[in-house]
Amino acid sequence: MFRRKLLTVFALTVFLSVAAVALLVSAVTRRAFERSEEERTAALVTQFRREFSRQGEDVVRRVEAIAGSEDLSRMAVKLSRPQADAGPYFELARTTAENSRLDFLEFVESDGTIISSAQWPAKFGYPEGAAGSLAASADQGAFLKQEDLQDGTALGLFAVRVTRVGERPVYVIGGRRLDRSFLSGIDMPVGMRVLLYQNQGQRFAGELVVDPSAPAMEKVRPAARLEPLVDSVRQSKEEATSLVHWSGETSEDEVFHAIPLLGAGLGKDRPVLAILLIGNSRRGYVELMRRIRSAALMVGGGGILLAILLSSWAAARVTRPVEQLAHAAQEVAAGNWNARVDVLGDDELGQLADSFNRMTTELLGQKERLMQAERVAAWRELARRLAHELKNPLFPLQLTVENLVRARQQNPEQFEEVFRESSRTLLAEIANLKGIIGKFSEFSTMPQPQLRRLQINEVIRGVAQLFQAQMEGPGRAKISCELQLDPHLEPISADAELLHRAVSNLVLNAIDAMPQGGTMTLRTRPDNGKVMIEVADTGAGLTPEECEQIFTPYYTSKEHGTGLGLAIVQSVVSDHGGRIRVQSAPGRGTTFVIELPGDSIQRRLLVEHC
Repeated sequence: MFRRKLLTVFALTVFLSVAAVALLVSAVTRRAFERSEEERTAALVTQFRREFSRQGEDVVRRVEAIAGSEDLSRMAVKLSRPQADAGPYFELARTTAENSRLDFLEFVESDGTIISSAQWPAKFGYPEGAAGSLAASADQGAFLKQEDLQDGTALGLFAVRVTRVGERPVYVIGGRRLDRSFLSGIDMPVGMRVLLYQNQGQRFAGELVVDPSAPAMEKVRPAARLEPLVDSVRQSKEEATSLVHWSGETSEDEVFHAIPLLGAGLGKDRPVLAILLIGNSRRGYVELMRRIRSAALMVGGGGILLAILLSSWAAARVTRPVEQLAHAAQEVAAGNWNARVDVLGDDELGQLADSFNRMTTELLGQKERLMQAERVAAWRELARRLAHELKNPLFPLQLTVENLVRARQQNPEQFEEVFRESSRTLLAEIANLKGIIGKFSEFSTMPQPQLRRLQINEVIRGVAQLFQAQMEGPGRAKISCELQLDPHLEPISADAELLHRAVSNLVLNAIDAMPQGGTMTLRTRPDNGKVMIEVADTGAGLTPEECEQIFTPYYTSKEHGTGLGLAIVQSVVSDHGGRIRVQSAPGRGTTFVIELPGDSIQRRLLVEHC
């Protein structure tokens, strides 16, 4: 058991150490990756905004160049005349946009009527918007705008400038698409990508996600997984971050940072025209964590193997002396006070072995001194008890002999009568002396029990039948006897004669305790492999002091008792491997309980003794 505990401690220590290191490394790695992701995302956002600003400035320059060109000035002059016709300029926006490398270009009159449109020529003659909003936009830089096209809508970066020739100014609205080619121009770090969601309609649509990466990715990574993040940004109009699980493989996960791109307007009224999605792959982090776990498992396995080897060596180094010490302690407990252990060093175990040897030496000396003291005390107690018991009959013997001598000297004629009476007294007291000496002899020569298979209930019935006449005899109060014997009690190995003598002594004590009559109960029952015998009376009971000394040899509370009856009972019970105890209180009667081992306990004790 000690070796197993030592192995468990070693293995648990290694496991907890490796687990703690692995968790610490994982936590540090996770924080490092998070910081790296934040830094790379911030760098990419800065790059996007720089590119966005550069593209906006380029659009503004090109639109300003168109607004200041001679062709536009001549068109403005002609259109400022009365009854001017804008038809000849129908194709001017398209050719100018191609020459200026703009995706969107429109010429609009001061009242908002479209003169020419490069992206949708059919809008000729239709209103573009309020003249006031065009005039306000002419003083601003580039801005985002959703542009209606013939086949849908497109997001673009626009600028508005005005050509003031004559009384009717002409507005130039030009811009470039914010699409896949725009995103492809951003220098992306390894493991990162940028997507653009064009916010159109009230519900999320996967086809509005612009991804400059390979189209095949859309099959593996459905855009619908971005819907919760997009909806959150659309509602809050604030940046947000979310982990997107593309599949069950954790290495495919990406952390997306969403940035809303707002259109023209004031404060919270600015609409969300698009959402920039910056993805950061967690493949590197997942692979590194896998390598950390693999390394932790390898180190943990090696550590546990090393722990097994170390614990085996330590256990052999520590447990062998401990086992020798335990064996020696068992020998001492069994009565071999000369047991010794080898001192194999000067360490703690060697000191423990040396202390054990000195302890057994001291115990042996103390045992001898104690045995000598007990022998002297026993002889003194025996002499005191013998003197006390023999003194009582010797005094009447002395008086009887003195009476005989006096009668012989003073009144010879009455000597015969005095002699007969004195002879009867002498014989009675001599018989009393023989009884006392017999009791002492019986106690000193108790025979060893001869074990035979028997039923305890039969022994109890025999004792009850033996004393039935005495309990119901004339001249004394009646004592009723109740038998409460368990019919399922198993037989045990015991000496029937000795048990009969022990139970008889208890029954005699119960009868003596009830001079006014009462009830005596004899009970048997099993209890966890043991056989319990109870002898209970309804007498006056015993005090706690009497209960403590009642089994002491020569102790008695009776006038003519020797104090050996209960000592003999205890000796018989002890020889059978059992024990006896008393339960009593003044005025509540007395119960003696005998516990005898059953066959299973007796076999185990026999094996341990062997």
